[in-house]
Amino acid sequence: VQLQASGGGLVQAGGSLRLSCAASGSISRINDVGWYRQAPGNQRDLVARITSGGRTNYADPVKGRFTISRDSAKNTVYLQMNSLKPEDTAVYYCNADVIRSRSEIFSYNYWGQGTLVTVSS
Repeated sequence: VQLQASGGGLVQAGGSLRLSCAASGSISRINDVGWYRQAPGNQRDLVARITSGGRTNYADPVKGRFTISRDSAKNTVYLQMNSLKPEDTAVYYCNADVIRSRSEIFSYNYWGQGTLVTVSS
């Protein structure tokens, strides 16, 4: 299973970006998917998470500005980021719990490679 994160880039403060996390490989079901971010010198923190049923939760700094969503048919999760601030600058990673086949009951946890978001002031 591979997670491919994309959509990062350079944007001015107040702008928007949409990140995508596409899963491929041996996948029966994708459970929870999260977006995390890590700025230089900082730990990796949860930004937003979505369950297989579509329930979402957000870190306080991004509430009201970021929206996580999923397209189960495409095995893809999105992070719409609006009203971006310089403090949102970080490498963004997606993380997913994946059940690889119908014969398995436990999920495996995977990380994508990260995509850099830079917000200029």
